[in-house]
Amino acid sequence: MTGTTAAPRNRRSQDCELRLDDLHASLADPVLESMNFLNEISGAYPHAVSFAAGRPCDDLFETASVQRCLDRYIRYLAVEQGRSAERIRETLLQYGPTKGVIGELIARNLAVDEGIDVPVDSIVVTVGCQEALFLVLRALCATEHDAVLAVSPTYMGLTGAARLAGMPVLPVASGSGGVDFAHLRAVLDEARRTGLRPRACYVVPDFANPTGLSLSVEDRRRLLRVAEEEDLLLLEDNPYGLFDDGGAPAPTLKALDTGRRVVYLGSFAKTALPGARVGFVVADQRVGDVRGGPLLFADHLAKIKSMVTVNTSPIAQAVIGGKLLESGCSLRAANERAIAHYRGNRRVLLAGLERRFGGTAASGIHWNAPAGGFFVVLTVPFVVDDRLLERSAQEFGVLWTPLRHFHDGADARHRLRLSCSALTPPWIEEGLDRLAALVADRVTTRSESREAAPCTATY
Repeated sequence: MTGTTAAPRNRRSQDCELRLDDLHASLADPVLESMNFLNEISGAYPHAVSFAAGRPCDDLFETASVQRCLDRYIRYLAVEQGRSAERIRETLLQYGPTKGVIGELIARNLAVDEGIDVPVDSIVVTVGCQEALFLVLRALCATEHDAVLAVSPTYMGLTGAARLAGMPVLPVASGSGGVDFAHLRAVLDEARRTGLRPRACYVVPDFANPTGLSLSVEDRRRLLRVAEEEDLLLLEDNPYGLFDDGGAPAPTLKALDTGRRVVYLGSFAKTALPGARVGFVVADQRVGDVRGGPLLFADHLAKIKSMVTVNTSPIAQAVIGGKLLESGCSLRAANERAIAHYRGNRRVLLAGLERRFGGTAASGIHWNAPAGGFFVVLTVPFVVDDRLLERSAQEFGVLWTPLRHFHDGADARHRLRLSCSALTPPWIEEGLDRLAALVADRVTTRSESREAAPCTATY
């Protein structure tokens, strides 16, 4: 055989290497690193007591309930909907409608638990609330000038979704009551002065993540008035509203909304089953279209979803649908045990903080006392960062979340979030003992450092 010799088959060509600065700018954003870092450190120290995870308690779930709820939903399709075995099989096992198959049951739940009356076609069932956030922000971001406001500190998932949608996030101070209205107006004015177009404001009115703050009914009404005056949408996220201390629940923004200013974001992760990854968005705003008349905002969100996840798993929806049907579509009734668990845990956490740190406010140690939800914020007189978190896990066996993952204000440097949802009361007490040891160590080290510092004063 003559001619050129073929290259050896096992010879490896040079590997393709991508450059980060040639990828989407959001991938270099610290916000997208936060979730990975927190998950990694939790996995690296599995024996540490974790106040970091804002997840439901494992003991509240049982595997047998999945089949039970699925069977209940199948009976609903057969008896109440009159569907044949073939139609039921298709509903559960085939690709489904982009908007989902349990919209009617979600609408019933909103009416029963929240007094919200919305048409079924305004509901899009999503892959968790995170997809709902992304769909809404992607739809609202028409140009590089569009921006979203968020009450700060805010859920990092909102910030991450906005980065992926190419939308700047403008922080609004929460103040002591949940929203600083003077600052809200100032942020809007400054944004418009610099050429931005504020489209919406993200808010968690009940027991917000991470602060635990809630809005009074008066402030909810005021926020709706501001939204109308400023031509804003309000993106209301309500994952914790059921988990209160037992008083009369405040109405959601959507329940008070008479002008379709509120896009309501919901999730069944905390109230039904996190592993199902089922959330939803209520988007009943009309969208004028010169080509064919007005459509609902939900219809446009469904267009985006069809190109992102196509549809939400019908089997996962069926499990959630069965859960709703078991309780007459009342998640408040379905979550009586969970409500009692989280209420008890929160009381144990707050009482434990008082026993260990009561009377230390003068030294810079204090905390808030939310009336519900999963979270408490602790303020300490030393810097709280990822390096200290790793040391806390390694040397003291306790995890928590630095507040800097939720906003970058100066006050975040001394604050940490404690979540009590996934623990039992004995482990909360153990975790607080370990946390108190860390705080004592840092306060002592800080004091010794000040005493050992050389005098630099001049005379």
